[in-house]
Amino acid sequence: MLPVVQLKGITHAYLGDQEASLALEDLNLSIGQGEFVSLVGPSGCGKTTLLSIIAGLLQPSHGEVLLNGQRVEGPTPEVGYMLQQDYLFPWRSILDNAVLGLELTGRFNQETREKTLRLLEDMGLAGKGNQYPSQLSGGMRQRVALVRTLATDPSLLLLDEPFSALDYQIKLQLEDLVSETFRHRGTTAILVTHDLSEAIAVSSTVILLERNPGKIRKIFPIPLGIREAPPLYARNQKGFVELFNEIWREMELAGGETNE
Repeated sequence: MLPVVQLKGITHAYLGDQEASLALEDLNLSIGQGEFVSLVGPSGCGKTTLLSIIAGLLQPSHGEVLLNGQRVEGPTPEVGYMLQQDYLFPWRSILDNAVLGLELTGRFNQETREKTLRLLEDMGLAGKGNQYPSQLSGGMRQRVALVRTLATDPSLLLLDEPFSALDYQIKLQLEDLVSETFRHRGTTAILVTHDLSEAIAVSSTVILLERNPGKIRKIFPIPLGIREAPPLYARNQKGFVELFNEIWREMELAGGETNE
């Protein structure tokens, strides 16, 4: 079976008025079906740049991204992208926001509408379809954003710190919800986060990037006992603290900073 994502020699430079800045250099990586990979590393290591390249929003200076064996040439419905901000339209109802991606890709019909309503129910938003974003809490709005992304059935979901602006309790609840949803659906996902605890708790693999330029420093497979536990309880599993400390030490050697 082909990997869902393959990065082949990804290098990217930003050109300024006076000089070029090398953001990423020779990244090679394969991610299989159902894997949940977290990218961590110091600020400036190119995590968000890499997500933009995988999403087809940015063309790399060198190398290529393959999605299910096909070269990514630009944005595609096969890739869903969830950001820190929910970007819900205030004048559209919750259901209308949730089906926006389906409308834009020409796939909105009665069947996909019903499927989206079921997704809202699965996310604890039953009966909220006729409400508006201003009537929901921040955590609920992020759930709507997740439904909007999942409704189009992407092969790959990219998550750029989607929980970082939420209260800690809500953040933990959404981690559990997202982890269980992805596991049930077999979703392949890449998460960018500054929170090492979150990265370890939700992932099957944590990849540490170093900066100047951004490249893979070390890959940390997550032990089965941690990986199979819900994120809230994963933090109490045997080996969690030791793995956290190992990644932390490697971050310090790389000269980076992160959050606990």
